[in-house]
Amino acid sequence: MRVTQGMLSHNSLRNLSNSYQSLGKYMDQLSTGKKINRPSDDPVVAMKGMNYRSMVSNVEQYERNLGEVHNWMDNSDNALDKANDVLERLREIAVQGANGTYEEEQRENMAEEVDQLRSHLEDLANSKVNNKYLFNGAGTTGVENATGDYEPPYEIAADGSNNNAPNNNDPVRIEVSDGNKVQVNVNPSEFFDTSIFTDITNFSNELKNGTDDEAIGDYIGVIDTHIDNNVNARADLGARQSRVELVENRLTQQQVTAKDMMSKNEDADIEEVIMNLTSQESIHRAALSAGARIIQPSLLDFLR
Repeated sequence: MRVTQGMLSHNSLRNLSNSYQSLGKYMDQLSTGKKINRPSDDPVVAMKGMNYRSMVSNVEQYERNLGEVHNWMDNSDNALDKANDVLERLREIAVQGANGTYEEEQRENMAEEVDQLRSHLEDLANSKVNNKYLFNGAGTTGVENATGDYEPPYEIAADGSNNNAPNNNDPVRIEVSDGNKVQVNVNPSEFFDTSIFTDITNFSNELKNGTDDEAIGDYIGVIDTHIDNNVNARADLGARQSRVELVENRLTQQQVTAKDMMSKNEDADIEEVIMNLTSQESIHRAALSAGARIIQPSLLDFLR
């Protein structure tokens, strides 16, 4: 095959174009720090990168979910802690009221404090976080009334009954990992049921109307029962909090692993890129020099 001047020129330009593309690729890698900048650069790396990014994105979403889980659990535990303080104070009043040395007026003062403590306990039962009721199960918006509006789940009447009962006892679950959902709320029937408010109301009435020290003293055991219910509810909540912490630690490890795998798949070896770029620059200069030599002089050069 006869090699013409045009063929030499064409091949030289094509090779120079390829050299420019190689230079451009290494410059892109150096400036972005990535092996590829478009899927066509390496489809395999691109597909793996998409999978790793999905893994990281899922872990980050689960970590955001864990923030909501902690919000629910921490606020629930705090409300139960305050409720325990109320019960401890009620027990102190029951012990005092059972003492026959107190007069009727003094017991009425105790009853007034009991009423205030019951109202405070009602406020704790209606605790909200992010505009959601903590102690109404899955009915986080409250209790729907006849007009379609929503009311607090606890509205205690004078006799201690709950006007908005029954409450929703369905659990509130939040997904914290793939297929793993954790209950974040406290079942209201475990502690904030109707009987606690009825018992406190009856205790108040006994202080107001009764002079039977033994009958007042009986409420010590009643209150102790509610204290035990509070402790059990907090223990169950604490067990779930421990589980959440384990899940959180595992997610942190998964995130580190996924990001490391993504980095190894996508990130360029800067030292190697610089060496390749330097080598390609030398090759490009040599190609330019060789191209200038193989192109024969034109007729104008002979006429000089």
